[in-house]
Amino acid sequence: MALDRLTIKSIRARPLILKLERPIVARIATISDWPVILIDLSTNEGVVGRSYLEPYTAKAMKYIVAALEDFGELLEGHAVAPTEIFELTRKSLHFVGYQGVSMIAVSGLDMAAWDALAKAANLPLCVLLGGTVGPVKAYNSNGLWLTDPAQLGEEAAILIQEGGFAGLKIRLGRTTADQDLRAIEAVRAAVGPDVHLMADFNQGLDLAEALVRCQSVDSLGLDWIEEPIVYDNLDGYARLASQLKTPLQIGENFYGHRDLHRALQMKACDLVMPDFMRIGGVTGWLKSAAIAAAFGAPISTHLYPEVGAHVMRVSETSHWLEWQNWVNPILKQPYEIVDGMLHIPAVAGVGLDWDEAAIGVRD
Repeated sequence: MALDRLTIKSIRARPLILKLERPIVARIATISDWPVILIDLSTNEGVVGRSYLEPYTAKAMKYIVAALEDFGELLEGHAVAPTEIFELTRKSLHFVGYQGVSMIAVSGLDMAAWDALAKAANLPLCVLLGGTVGPVKAYNSNGLWLTDPAQLGEEAAILIQEGGFAGLKIRLGRTTADQDLRAIEAVRAAVGPDVHLMADFNQGLDLAEALVRCQSVDSLGLDWIEEPIVYDNLDGYARLASQLKTPLQIGENFYGHRDLHRALQMKACDLVMPDFMRIGGVTGWLKSAAIAAAFGAPISTHLYPEVGAHVMRVSETSHWLEWQNWVNPILKQPYEIVDGMLHIPAVAGVGLDWDEAAIGVRD
């Protein structure tokens, strides 16, 4: 199919609520109901591009769905040209700002547009982007929340076995530093010294706490310390990064590639991990990955493992893929994890296909 003749017919956005097998228990929130928006970009040529968004709170979905439906009217008959669509839709929301709901809606549409383009080319997305189909190194991020430290060892062993993982993420930010230390000790005792262990505070500390709490875990061999303070306090992050020997990881709250550039320029982090919903989908990721490569900064994914696997195959400083299976219940064919590696299926596009029967039960 001639890619320059692929045109948009309609955009459908469906909100769903999924139940998490292991609820999120962080210092700033507890979440058991997981909101998801399914996006179908239909073309006049019969190709359908798919993507999804995970906006954390159910109330946010009505605004994002409305923005996506508006994009459908704006783009009817427009060529499926992701870079052009990215700029057009972003600029259409200029007067309400480029961040927040605006970028989230643009990101969801962008991922669906790239999926449609790759399907029309009959190529996996990573191949369309100039790479090859292959495995991507992943860590299991499906658990180890702020629960009783005594229970974490057993859970960590299960998480390793779920896909032969060589890396896990543990959440920190309990009432006392001692409780966090006991949690790390329990996990380390269960999985051994060779498993990579990443720690995430989920923005739960103020700067004064972070200066103490991060130092308390700085000698424990963690792969990184993630988001100890509120995401936009880059001055605070720069101060922390200058004092810690453990790499500092931020980025899931970057809204677009300029945020990533600013953080690296300020030396506010050592590692970056953009979230596809906020960074600008595939287009925003490609811009960000180029900036990270110029700084020599390792780049990891946040959520969205399916599209994440494809872009990691073409990112110069690709580091770790975050594996979370939260949307698997509504996918016909979830991605496979073998020996800690996520394996991209050799199919056209990203490889997302909705299980409509399962969706109907949850609608």
